[in-house]
Amino acid sequence: MNLNYEEEIKARRRRRILKSIMSWSIMIIVVVALAYFVVRFCLIRTSTIGAAMENTLYNGEDVLINTKAYLVLSPSRNDIIAFYDEGSSSVGDKESLIIFRRIIGLPGEKIKINNGKIYINDKEYKEEYEFPELTTGGVAEDEITIGDDEYFVLCDSRTDIEDSRNASFGMVKKGRIVGRVIFKIKPFSLVKGPVKEGTAETAK
Repeated sequence: MNLNYEEEIKARRRRRILKSIMSWSIMIIVVVALAYFVVRFCLIRTSTIGAAMENTLYNGEDVLINTKAYLVLSPSRNDIIAFYDEGSSSVGDKESLIIFRRIIGLPGEKIKINNGKIYINDKEYKEEYEFPELTTGGVAEDEITIGDDEYFVLCDSRTDIEDSRNASFGMVKKGRIVGRVIFKIKPFSLVKGPVKEGTAETAK
């Protein structure tokens, strides 16, 4: 009787172990499949061009862009977005130039840049990160209103005026946006704000 009971206990333990192994195996398979789906269909890798986004992104840095970031949610202030050059023959053309800038103004807002300060809807905007001083407001020296499907973007370098302050550059229409820049490849890290010179994350 005791032997049968012990065998039953052992059998139950084996079943619990097998169930645990199966549960973990299924979880691992799901995670791997999800990771593959995200990498295969949601992320694209590309390199930055130029110094407009220094000291956040440096020329030639490899980054990952989440192309599905704005399927549900709209682009937010302070996001670094990747978008196609206005002169691209068609959105989605792999030969099109991809540009990177930081969103400052959102659709429908009024924006003005005066004496190095940014005003949104008549209120001074305090930026989350520390950037070089804006030496010019460009077309935004006089208050402008952003269109319903447009975004006002700035370079992180701020000395480069190849952004929405420049009339020829203009606003970025939502249809031109490729996605949100989320990761640097080397060293692998989140893309947030400017990196101080000499830190571990500074591009070599």
